[in-house]
Amino acid sequence: MKKGILKYTIIMLSLLVISCTDNSVQLHKDNLEVVNRDIVAIGQEPNTVALNAKLGDGLAILKDASFDVGTIEIELKGEDVQGKSFVGVAFNIQNDSTYEAVYFRPFNFQSQEKIRREHAMQYIYHPKHTWRYLRTNFEGRYEAEFPRQPSPNDWFKVKIKVDDNMVYVYDEESNTELLSVERLTEQVSDKIALWTGFNSKGEFRNLKLTK
Repeated sequence: MKKGILKYTIIMLSLLVISCTDNSVQLHKDNLEVVNRDIVAIGQEPNTVALNAKLGDGLAILKDASFDVGTIEIELKGEDVQGKSFVGVAFNIQNDSTYEAVYFRPFNFQSQEKIRREHAMQYIYHPKHTWRYLRTNFEGRYEAEFPRQPSPNDWFKVKIKVDDNMVYVYDEESNTELLSVERLTEQVSDKIALWTGFNSKGEFRNLKLTK
């Protein structure tokens, strides 16, 4: 009897530890404040949100989550349409147009042109430090290639680590660092959002935040 009780106690403690360390963020309509986008699909399994395409950038700000420094894990899905698939995460959001973001250009993942592959991902700080400003003034510093070259039409999983001074981006499948950049601003906000770029739709799932 004592062995049975001990075994039951161990199982319950294990489940408690797992639940306490689960940093998953639920993606549902009530938890998202959408800016310049519409939620076109949402699924409970596997916790997926799809945003439509509109002119300009779009945000889906998480109402019940806060993030300043730590780690963001997320699965993203864009499409193989050149110049019309920009998908990522925005953080340190001060207003609808002032924020930092890390995003990806899936249409460049498997490009035959080396210069396009080197533009597979991007760090920005809007409104001044747009991709165009950074590429013109700091070519190659705030963009990088995705060496594993995922399919541009499939899900890919990344980890973004943010500290007080730096942003690091990792490919979860290969556990490879893809990009490391010095932040272009100081931390002033704990708002975080799903992000899509100009005329882009995107899908997001399995978001986890760790501080």
